[in-house]
Amino acid sequence: MTEQEPHGEPEPERLGRLNRLESLSDKDLKRVIDKGRHVKLPADWSLIWEKTPADKAYLIVEGEVAVRKGKQEVARLGPGDVIGEMAIVGHKLRSASVVSVTPVEVIHFTKESLTELLDEVPAFGQALRETTNDRLGARGE
Repeated sequence: MTEQEPHGEPEPERLGRLNRLESLSDKDLKRVIDKGRHVKLPADWSLIWEKTPADKAYLIVEGEVAVRKGKQEVARLGPGDVIGEMAIVGHKLRSASVVSVTPVEVIHFTKESLTELLDEVPAFGQALRETTNDRLGARGE
């Protein structure tokens, strides 16, 4: 399977209204957009597979995804959430699968581009850490 064709990039102002990204400047938001690839995917699209290597992450711009461990849904995530970053930062295999519940608009990051972005935009790294901490706390891990 391959990803759908890329579409016009979201404006920094639009990303700035998303959960967790409101503290980033337009300059930092532009850098986030430029480091990734903007794509739109249909519902029921598998973005990430459990127990696979950590090679990509996504920032959800629009839509909703389900996070599944085995066949059990453990979370629903939406605009402003980043998926796939925990395995990259932790240098581990994926702990869950992620499937789109609705059509989604995302910014796709390779492992390398996400790592560079965390160094170049410290506020984005802070937003990711807060999201990760919230998720781990919500699951009691």
